[in-house]
Amino acid sequence: MPLLTYAETRPWAKAIREAVLTGKMPPWHADPHYGKFSNDLSLAPGERETLVAWVNSGAHEGRAADAPRPRTFVQGWKIPKPDVVFELPEEFNVPASGAVDYQYITVPTNFTEDKWVEMAEVRPGDPSVVHHALVVVEPGGMESGAESSGVESNVFESNEAGPIQHYLAGYAPGMIPQIWKPGEARLIKAGSRLVFQMHYAPNGKPARDRTRIGLVFSKTRVTEQIVSLQAMPISLTIPPGDANYRVQSSATMQETVSLVGMRAHMHVRGKSFVFRAVYPTGETETLLDIPRFDFEWQPYYYLDTPKLLPRGTRIECTAVFDNSPNNRYNPDPSTTVFWGPQTWDEMMIGWLDVSRPVSSPGMKASAARKLSTLEFDRR
Repeated sequence: MPLLTYAETRPWAKAIREAVLTGKMPPWHADPHYGKFSNDLSLAPGERETLVAWVNSGAHEGRAADAPRPRTFVQGWKIPKPDVVFELPEEFNVPASGAVDYQYITVPTNFTEDKWVEMAEVRPGDPSVVHHALVVVEPGGMESGAESSGVESNVFESNEAGPIQHYLAGYAPGMIPQIWKPGEARLIKAGSRLVFQMHYAPNGKPARDRTRIGLVFSKTRVTEQIVSLQAMPISLTIPPGDANYRVQSSATMQETVSLVGMRAHMHVRGKSFVFRAVYPTGETETLLDIPRFDFEWQPYYYLDTPKLLPRGTRIECTAVFDNSPNNRYNPDPSTTVFWGPQTWDEMMIGWLDVSRPVSSPGMKASAARKLSTLEFDRR
């Protein structure tokens, strides 16, 4: 519902009160005791009390002369006008029902030189049927051991039969565009291809989608490269009826980096997720605690101040799943749940965005990839 004017907002006054009192709105799920985040959506001190008091007193309209100017909203992109836009070659027809296999659609960049990306935004053509979209960079014309003028360490996935892919940007409920600070950027090598991983969710009506990604290139000298890592368990088997099934994974830093953001990913049985740093000294620190995971809101949590992770630091992720009948989103509490792509399957991924100084030319790609060597652990 729109909430742009008093007339539009007044009928929802009691619902607004309930939403803010229960913490459903604004949708921010990080425990405030751990970490400070630049994209924190939670209400400032006193704002919740002001809203509740307004509703309890009758939700009266204030003086028109005291009202702020109407908000204006950017049509189209949330980032500034992109320097380049890539989209699916053609519309994808989403059926009205049934399961749609993941689609992997390759789009050439035709870049003749390396590009540093300071902002990236993935926009679905039809958000009603796009469950999520991930865009990864697939280097072209370069073998795994070839020389590289940049860092090849933000590995999204690798396969002995194919090239390594590097995470660029994504779309999912609650995610915002990636906008890095001046001097920070992701790297796209010359000749690379973009691969769109599309997960479509039929909603009862046939639909068409043509997802696209807009990129803004850095206009200043890049000193820090943003790279992505994942901490995942080597397997996932959730017993039927278990309301508190605990899964762990970890990622060990192979060199000193700075942690800039984290994102937890699970499906509808996800209950909670914690990121914890174990430093080489043995000291531990909780970086992010999501006590009530919400499948509908899966943002990146960007740190106000990057966290230095010395070489050897291990990021431990602990997730809890609810496969019991008490989970109203659980499609079938009587079944054992395994790792899989659909929402009735499950996943457990701790996404980590880290920054590292831009390396000197001539660095071996094989050496650069050491950063993303992950140590997996499941208990």
